[in-house]
This record gives sequence, C-alpha cells and structure tokens, in this order.
Amino acid sequence: MIPTLGLYFFRRYIVTTIWFLLGIFSLIFIIDFSELSNRIGSLPGYTLTSGLLVTALRIPMILMQTVPFVALFAGMAALISLNRRYELVVTRAAGISVWQFLRPFVVGAFLFGVLAVLIISPIAAWGSKKAQEVEASWGATVSRTENAVPWIRQIYGDDQAIIGAKALLDDGTRLLNVTVIHFDTDGRIALRQDAESATLEDGYWLLNNVNETRIGELPVRLKEAQLRTNLKREFVQESLEKPESIPFLSLGRKIEAAKSFGFPTNAMETQFHSMLSLPLLLVAMTLIAACVSLKFSRFNQSRAVILGGILSGFMLYVVTVLVKAFGSSGVVPPFVAAWLPVVVAMSLGATILLHQEDG
Repeated sequence: MIPTLGLYFFRRYIVTTIWFLLGIFSLIFIIDFSELSNRIGSLPGYTLTSGLLVTALRIPMILMQTVPFVALFAGMAALISLNRRYELVVTRAAGISVWQFLRPFVVGAFLFGVLAVLIISPIAAWGSKKAQEVEASWGATVSRTENAVPWIRQIYGDDQAIIGAKALLDDGTRLLNVTVIHFDTDGRIALRQDAESATLEDGYWLLNNVNETRIGELPVRLKEAQLRTNLKREFVQESLEKPESIPFLSLGRKIEAAKSFGFPTNAMETQFHSMLSLPLLLVAMTLIAACVSLKFSRFNQSRAVILGGILSGFMLYVVTVLVKAFGSSGVVPPFVAAWLPVVVAMSLGATILLHQEDG
C-alpha cells in the first residue's frame, strides 16, 4: 500500500481513538466525582479541590477497564467515516485489498495496547494507591468498588488473634480502623482491641489510640499498644496486595516473591498474561469492527449490523473477564485463561473477513 495513504489511515485512527478516550474520560470523571461526593462529601477533610484530585487519581484504573471498548468504537467510527466519504471505495478501486488498508488500523490498535500496558497501567496502579491514602486520611472506609480487606490470622506463642481493618495502606503494612480479636487456649474470645491504626514494625504491630475490651470489665483507653507478631513485612505485602494494583513491570518480581512464600500465584499470573495479551485483544476488537463497518455505506446495511458488532465486542469482553476469573481461581491455567479468548476472537474475525472479502 502507498505509504502516504497508510499514514493517513493511521492518523485518522489515532485521532478518533484520542477523541473517544477524552469522551470516556470526561464521562467517567463526572460519574465518579458524583459518587465520591455522595459517599464522603460529609467528611471533615473533604473539599471540592481535593475531591476533584482524588477523582483524577482514580480515573486511570477505571479507564483501563474501558480500553477494549475504546479500540472497538474507534475502529468502527474511523472505518464508517472513511466509507461514508467513499475513501475506502476509492482505495479498493486502486487495487488495494482489505488486508492492506486495515494494516494501519491493526498497527494503531496494537500500539494503543502497548501504551496502555506500559503507561496507563502503572499510572493507574499508582493513582489508585494515592487515592486510597487520601480517602483514608479523611476517615473514609473502603469504597464499595474495592475488594474487602481480608482478615489476618496470626499465632504468636499462646496468643491467637484475628486482625481486621476497613482500609489498608503501604501494601498492607499499615491498617486503618483496626479490630483485633484475641482468643484463649480454649478458643474463646479473651480480648478485643479497636485501634485507629496499626503499623507493622519489626516483630510487632504498633496500635494507635486503642480501646481494649475484656469480658466483664470496663473498656480501657490506651494511646499505644504493641501486638507481638512473627509476620514479616514482605509476607504481608505479598498476601494482601491485589494483582490489579501492581504495575505490569513489577508483576514478574511479585510472582517470584509470592512463590517464595508459598502463596498461590494464579491471580498474579493471570493478570500478567492478561496485560501481555491486551495489545492483541485490541487487534481482535479492530477486526470485529472491520467485519461490521467495511460494507456499511456501499450496501446500505441496517443499524442492526453495527449493533451486532457492538454486542460481539461486548460478548468478547465478558468472556475474557469470565475466563480471567477462572484463571485467577485456578480452575483454568493462567496462560490459557488470558490467551484463549484473544486467539479465538482473532481467528473468528479473520475468518469472517476472508469470507466477506474473498468469498
């Protein structure tokens, strides 16, 4: 294909993708800011400026979930626009096949996926942690969209305790709104400690502003208290950190560290392979967009065809998320869970295009 024409198609795809990104960013920003204001707007540390800042920090993590749809809609919009202006008709008349003029769109989708993995994903992981820190400093509990903080069970000598919190910071080494329940040797509750925060130090948890309650006794208020533990910082970090909050370039190291502690790494490995397969997933979305967009103008196809493309992309996304959940739980090998939907979607898209264009 003529390099100038390929560059023109590539530029059209990039511009369309940027416009869709800006539109989705604005829509998510408005919705998330409204939800955030309703949830924590009454807290003493909340201000309009800080609320806007927290929303901006949270947006990249949400935006990462919409990247496949951006690729689908951008591909459909760019191809339909070119078709309605008869630019693709002229391109076909010049003897350029569909596989040649689709190359700039495929390359653009692949590069978009690479940028999402290498740039948006690390920013999303960093922004999510910072936003949670700011919310926690205001006294907010874990957002409804966040996973619940797991309870930690520890045994130190004769003391058995379960530690729970409403929020965790610093990869789980600092807990907020902490509840510690101690059990005696018979398995009965012996002591309950409610603390404003807990920090994992070398050999103990440092509890701040503690309220201790024993059965049959009045509560005791303490400024600080120590809870002896044999938990290591690295152990807690690996056990509590969510795969989605880990930057892509750090996933390999985290997987090796988790294996060294004997933790299951299915979720992290699935996330790692999902990030690796994301550029090809966007390529598959582009092929789906091409299947329903290339002949729209010439054959006066109904809007149902375009709706079918959107539904097909949505079904691919749902299947990808579903199989990813199977991989994270260990039902399906992580490699298969991440790559199988992508390979199947690319094969189906290429097959449909071959049938439409080459008979």
